[in-house]
This record gives sequence, structure tokens and C-alpha cells, in this order.
Amino acid sequence: MRLAKHLAHCGVASRRAAEQLVFAGRVHVDGKVVTDPARDVTGDERIEVDGERVGSGPAVRVVYALNKPPGVVSTAIDTHGRPTVVDLVRAPGDRRLYPIGRLDADSTGLILLTDDGDLAHHLTHPKFGVPKTYLAHVGGKRVSDGSLRRLRSGIELEDGRTSPAEVRRLGARELELTIHEGKKRQIRRMCEAIGHPVRSLKRVRFGTLELGRLPEGRSRRLLPAEVDALRRAAEGETGAADAGAPAPGEVA
Repeated sequence: MRLAKHLAHCGVASRRAAEQLVFAGRVHVDGKVVTDPARDVTGDERIEVDGERVGSGPAVRVVYALNKPPGVVSTAIDTHGRPTVVDLVRAPGDRRLYPIGRLDADSTGLILLTDDGDLAHHLTHPKFGVPKTYLAHVGGKRVSDGSLRRLRSGIELEDGRTSPAEVRRLGARELELTIHEGKKRQIRRMCEAIGHPVRSLKRVRFGTLELGRLPEGRSRRLLPAEVDALRRAAEGETGAADAGAPAPGEVA
């Protein structure tokens, strides 16, 4: 197995973040610095990240759903000292959680945090096309049918054309949009391109999981069945769970 993938399996970081750890020279294998994330390992080696030994194989992983408030950044650590999504989740022990995907600081709603790098990879890599649904309140006049058709056919942005979005008009200036990719600030840029700048944006569904009744700023550890459903989402299976469904003792 490649070193970066092994680190992700062990819950150190997502696969992409694990590659950066290796490139930065922060990973030792049997006492030697390794800077090639494609280096093959068996898991029997002594592998350390920043001097801390990494487990030899996958352990029981955790996934949390968080209703992110505005003003909170979707990173594990922020160099500017702003509150992060990790700060809002109380995980047992010394778990290293990191967010699955991102919401910009002004956006709210459902974000997942985990120590399962493989799951994070499957839920965020564009090739798996896991859907994410948002509610957007936009500016301008009533959103026209022509604007809806443009969103449904794809919008040309500076970093390429978006895939067609699923769009419903819920009100004169309220839209429900589902996308299957994750370009930076994609929903905001798509709406801006049709002349309707986003005033507020909330993610209400990620794959099979819905935000539901989870209060803003609160988190909940997902049940094993919910995690399994998320894994199957990358394989094209459907069905939704409610992130706000009661789960005694799990809401933080």
C-alpha cells in the first residue's frame, strides 16, 4: 500500500493531506525521513508522523455531523486564530478529526468530520460524484426560468464549466441546488454568474445524510448504519438519513 494511503487508513489525515505531510518531511519510516507519498509500505514498519507512531492498521473510526454556524472555518487548525469546525466537536480520547470537504466561513449547515481518511477520500473526490444539497437565498429580482435552465445545463466559470446542477425554486429568491462536484465557492459563483448573488447559503444534505433537526453549533456522532450508507453513496446507492435524528448521548 502507498504510504499516503496507509496514513489515511490509519486516520492521520485525508489522503491529500497525508501526501502533504510526506512532502513536508514530517513522516519517518523505520527511522528515516520519507518524502515520497507513493512509497510502498506493508504496515509492519515503524511509521511516525511528527515523532508520534502511527498504528499498524485501520481502527474503529468515527464520523460526526456538525451544523456549522457562520464565522467558523472548515479546517482543523487556523493560522489566524479563528474558530474551526474541529473546535466544536468533542471526540473521545485523542482522536484527530478533520473535515470532509469544506464550507466557507460565511456558509452554514451540514459538514462531516472524521478520522477515516478513506471515507473522506470517497466522499470528496470528484470521480465519485457524491451529491451535496444547499439552500441559497439570493439577491436580485425573482429567479427566472431562464436562469434555472442555465444552472441545470452548467455554468462556465474561470476554472472550467460546472456539471449540470439539480435546481428547484422554493421562492422568488430562494433556491435548492444539488451539485456533484466541489469547486471552490461553487454555488456562490454559479449564482453570481446568473446575476443573483448569494445572500445566505446553507448545506442541508451530504450524500445520504440530511441536516434535519440538528441545532446550529451542535454535533452528533453517526451510527454505524449511517456511516455505511455514506460509503454506499459513492457507489450510486440512494436513501437518506437524518443528521438531526435523536441519538441519546451522542449530541455534543
